[in-house]
Amino acid sequence: MSLYVTWGVFAAIPAQTGTWCSGSQSALDPAGPQSEQLAGLWWEFFDTSAIVYCLVIVIIVAALAFRMRRTLLPPEVHPAAFWENIRAWIVGGLTLATTVILFFLLIGDHVAGRAVRNPSTENAVKIRATGHQWWWDFRYEDPTPSNILTTANEIHIPIGRPVDFELQSADVIHSFWIPNLQGKRDMIPAKTAHSVMQADRAGTYWGQCAEFCGYQHAKMRFKLVAEPEADFQKWLAAARQPAVEPTTESQKKGKAVFLSRTCVMCHTIQGTTAGGMVGPELTHLASRSKIAAGSLPNTRGYLAGWIADPQQIKPGVRMPPNALPPDQLQALLDYLESLK
Repeated sequence: MSLYVTWGVFAAIPAQTGTWCSGSQSALDPAGPQSEQLAGLWWEFFDTSAIVYCLVIVIIVAALAFRMRRTLLPPEVHPAAFWENIRAWIVGGLTLATTVILFFLLIGDHVAGRAVRNPSTENAVKIRATGHQWWWDFRYEDPTPSNILTTANEIHIPIGRPVDFELQSADVIHSFWIPNLQGKRDMIPAKTAHSVMQADRAGTYWGQCAEFCGYQHAKMRFKLVAEPEADFQKWLAAARQPAVEPTTESQKKGKAVFLSRTCVMCHTIQGTTAGGMVGPELTHLASRSKIAAGSLPNTRGYLAGWIADPQQIKPGVRMPPNALPPDQLQALLDYLESLK
């Protein structure tokens, strides 16, 4: 069977567990046409397997009962030819039924695979997704260079329109997976892959890396918000704007701290001289609900802890500790919280 079947059977249960733990993240809660195909295929396999399992249990119980009954009778030295023929027909019939069932599942797998592999990309939103250890970079492509938008770990898409993800890896093998919308797709260094999906239901969905990629693989998640077209265009226009200028003295001091420390070497804030490409883009950091690739809520306390010592939260992450004096840390937090 194809990789789509493998994905459906082995990923559904842990994905459902993820739903209980962290919101909507389930392969069995499809929100788009591609995921509906995969979920439907999974249920075909599950229903067929359940029926076969029940029939096998019934046959085993009947065989055991028949054997217990035969122990009370004298042994058959020469079994009747009639019963031998019956047994042969039963074995042959079950073999034929097994072949028909497997062929039926093969046809279902083929139909679902074609639908998932060949979706329409007409009027698609094009996003280049790059996996890093251990965070995500998203770039909204546009024919007009000034409209190109880069963000990190959180994306928005319109409902009812396909989204064409161009997948790349900046270091090791990652895997791009949004259970509610599409199956996983591997991201091989130096190679480009594509994953097309569509959300037909507004909501917030979580994606993650589905290929072990190092120490903090489990903390490499991203948030996807599917919303009506008008709301998406509103978000897109706001996200394309440069960072707001600080208004208070503390925010101005925080901006100066950011631009004078090593932060500027790794991060980008549009509208400033910060143009680092090593870490996530921070132009609208305060508008995101999570930080550290979905590891922490985006609150002042968690943000302060992440800045001061990220190694305590995600050991092995490339961001170094920042031993800032308390007044500089508070000013930096004021500035970062203004980036909406």
